[in-house]
Amino acid sequence: MTPTPATVWPEEIRLSKAKDSLFVKFDNGYETTLTAELLRVESPSAEVQGHGSGQKTTPAGKANVTIAAIEPVGNYAIRISFSDGHDTGLFSWDILHDYGQRQQQLIDDYLARLAAADQRRD
Repeated sequence: MTPTPATVWPEEIRLSKAKDSLFVKFDNGYETTLTAELLRVESPSAEVQGHGSGQKTTPAGKANVTIAAIEPVGNYAIRISFSDGHDTGLFSWDILHDYGQRQQQLIDDYLARLAAADQRRD
């Protein structure tokens, strides 16, 4: 399976000193800082997203998760390893761009799912 070419390309990807966020600057001028918590709870992995509609999980207790490592995957994505051991999601350039643009909505949805399940961020 060949990945679809990215519509945006990162010019810079930088991990914060505290390892709690990732700064990404794209070739279209868009810049974003994504928290490790958001990246972890919205990981594009099957473990989080499931294998089909309605299978998404809501990982709890991830408020203090950090990024342990970042590994390039081809020329289309990065694999992020988190301090809780999760490392199966591939974050394409388009996913990182999308998450940056929708991060408030993604966090609000995550918090609502946690509340509905009577779970906590920490």
